[in-house]
Amino acid sequence: MQQRIALVTGGTRGIGSAISLALKNKGYKVIANYHKNHETAEAFRKQHSIDIYSWDVSSYEECQSAVQKIIQEHGEISILVHNAGITKDSFFHKMSPSMWNEVIQTNLSSCFNMAHPLVESMRQNGFGRIIMLSSINALKGQMGQVNYCAAKAGIIGFSKALALETASKGITVNVIAPGYTDTEMVRSVSENVLEKILAQIPAGRLGHADEIARCVTFLADENAGFITGETLNINGGQYLS
Repeated sequence: MQQRIALVTGGTRGIGSAISLALKNKGYKVIANYHKNHETAEAFRKQHSIDIYSWDVSSYEECQSAVQKIIQEHGEISILVHNAGITKDSFFHKMSPSMWNEVIQTNLSSCFNMAHPLVESMRQNGFGRIIMLSSINALKGQMGQVNYCAAKAGIIGFSKALALETASKGITVNVIAPGYTDTEMVRSVSENVLEKILAQIPAGRLGHADEIARCVTFLADENAGFITGETLNINGGQYLS
């Protein structure tokens, strides 16, 4: 069987880089998207021999153009792991329209932007895996993150509806909702804040990016075809849903 191609957005840093590496180690041809951090992305490419492409997932035109280029250069994309996202945190009464719109466009509208150029070919080929990264905060909420929580909760609704539309075509659409994970972003918070976070996690520790990545490879597998429209919570018991 021809090597399947997996596209990972935000695939050169943090959880995304762990996902890219895990999929490569499972035998997939991996393409990693990034946007602005060229030095980090280039270092990732050199170290792991994974092809990288830069575009803004908040732009439908850029997503469509990038997908077409990747298909021309590598072949049909069978697996989409949409991990790219941003935060623009603020209490709601201080939140500007631009802070709202940027997060909604990058974290939620990007689901349409990335899946739409791919889903027709997946339907024609009778196989596809679409895996969206949401967040524990989509389920439990978080002060100062009305925009982020709205976007990440929207991903779950988006995925459930798309799963219903595509199940008969051999395409699964699932969501992974990570809790607090040991990434550069989480490690950058102050020690006292980190202690408060850990106190809320029954497992008593942060998650590891590799643990998220293993769940992605499970859902991407040929044998995961009867799992669709689901949200897999990986949070150490912090929020049981």
